[in-house]
Amino acid sequence: MLCVESLKMGFLRGNCVLRLNSILLLLCGVSSITCGDGASNLNGWVLYQIYPRSFMDTNGDGVGDLRGITAKLPYLSESGINATWLSPIFQSPMVDFGYDISDFTAIHPDYGTMEDFEELLREAKRLHIKVILDFVPNHTSDNHEWFINSVNRVAGFEDYYVWHDGYVDANGEPQPPNNWASVFYGSAWTWNEFRRQFYLHQFTREQPDLNFRNPQVVEEMDRILLFWLEKGVDGFRIDAVNHLFEVDDYRDEPQTGTESDPKSYAFTHHYYTKDLLESYEMVYHWRELMDEFKAKNGGDDKIMLTEAYANISFTMKWYGSSDGTKLGAHIPFNFLLITDLNANSTARDFLYAISKWMIYKPLDAAPNWVLGNHDQSRVASRFGRERVDALNVLLLTLPGISITYNGEEIGMEDNVEISWEESRDPAACNTNSTLYMKFTRDPERTPFQWSDDANAGFSSAPSTWLPVHRDYRSVNLAKQKASERSHYKLYKKLTELRRHPTMINGDFTPMAMNDNVLAYTRELNDHQLFVVVINLSNQEETVNLARIFHRLPPKLRIVAAASHSHYRSGDQLMAVNKLTLSKYDAFVATSSSVREVASILSVSCVLVGFLLLSLKFN
Repeated sequence: MLCVESLKMGFLRGNCVLRLNSILLLLCGVSSITCGDGASNLNGWVLYQIYPRSFMDTNGDGVGDLRGITAKLPYLSESGINATWLSPIFQSPMVDFGYDISDFTAIHPDYGTMEDFEELLREAKRLHIKVILDFVPNHTSDNHEWFINSVNRVAGFEDYYVWHDGYVDANGEPQPPNNWASVFYGSAWTWNEFRRQFYLHQFTREQPDLNFRNPQVVEEMDRILLFWLEKGVDGFRIDAVNHLFEVDDYRDEPQTGTESDPKSYAFTHHYYTKDLLESYEMVYHWRELMDEFKAKNGGDDKIMLTEAYANISFTMKWYGSSDGTKLGAHIPFNFLLITDLNANSTARDFLYAISKWMIYKPLDAAPNWVLGNHDQSRVASRFGRERVDALNVLLLTLPGISITYNGEEIGMEDNVEISWEESRDPAACNTNSTLYMKFTRDPERTPFQWSDDANAGFSSAPSTWLPVHRDYRSVNLAKQKASERSHYKLYKKLTELRRHPTMINGDFTPMAMNDNVLAYTRELNDHQLFVVVINLSNQEETVNLARIFHRLPPKLRIVAAASHSHYRSGDQLMAVNKLTLSKYDAFVATSSSVREVASILSVSCVLVGFLLLSLKFN
């Protein structure tokens, strides 16, 4: 009020007062892109995906296990992780390493026992880490008793799966009913000689698709969700959710015209086997079930995440119905940083991908950002190892929820030296020794590199289920913890910074300074203002931040910087109008809080008012 009254007293006297007024309005009035208060309980979350087979082995069999995860939960806690999502840990023949489930309510012996899982839950709750399980509803293993019963036409199980007679060709041989292709190459139909019908499998032939048009199947899946909720899990990541339903008239899918191999998944458009409206309705049903469980039992919300590679319009439907009457996933995975960007992408490409999600998402929903997972080449391999820090800076300073795949915090790379004989991924093994590297996901699934001990400290076994990357002696957590600056040290600093109110709920103003430099501010009322600057290129850049971000003070202080940056935490940036960035540089800087600056200007404003009055009476 003193500032306003002082301005009133001298408002009509000269341009200097008008300029001062403009400065005060700029500093005291926060105006930018908001992130939505309705999602504030998830804003700022850091979610960490663990691939259990490759995280930590405690029994020396070369395969990661639940006790290994439990032993490493303190590492997650000290790393600033809010929640962990575990890839499947259920009973399985392991054709697709847990995504072919033979018992949805049992733990696979490779990983341990139900008691081991219950101990994991107890330790996670002690450390305030949420545990989210992988829910795989689209299909089961062909070893599941449901499928065996369905093959044998046991009463009640006849229609648990998608069966079809197909047609008989000129030679009297049964042929699939249509041209639907498997994600893992080849026809999506396999003939069962005993039942004398084809069954649908959108993934491997050992993963028959469930028939969600059968109410009994829906009831079975509801019971499975409730089983794990009663165990105490905090939510589910729903795998391949947009594959749940197919059209029931089994029409052919149209060809894309971009692929010549009819066995390839890219040969056709998947209009009739993906993204059907019924799949969204099923997710809304599961959200209602989970919310009812929470209402009945108390505690925090049970979180739902959905995995669906689809266009932006389809993806947004997972949040809920368009009329707002039905809720869906809390976190429909945002894959734009994976699907739309690569090592050649410019700062403008990054800005476009980021803005696209922010524009389309519901106003009250927390955005989320995914840079990698067990199905995607690692960040260091996709974008280049020199950009690891820059991309972690991006991931952990964008508004909303950040999702990290285990190993990305230390800059692990794909192990591209896995031979055909060592390959385990069915997507590769379904091809041949010439094509397998085009399809394999093994390189990004290799064991976590804890130290420079044998097998990177992952296992005491003579060999591991997938070979450890040969760079483990130079790229490992222990070394990075001991180093003055490292990928991990920066990651940890960023997760600490992410707990700041400005990072949790602050406004977001992004800008591509040129083709190479992305910059943005995070602001929240009277809290600290943060500036993030990322140079994606291999050349030095000089930018004028003041030209774009008019609210910036003339001086900034570095709070986090890339491990190779010439800037260090605590450094003062004396000239934001001529800022030099080394190649692949990235940093987060801050100013004094707006409250502090406004307070200083209030005093200055009073002094100016007195000065003007003095001039008037003299």
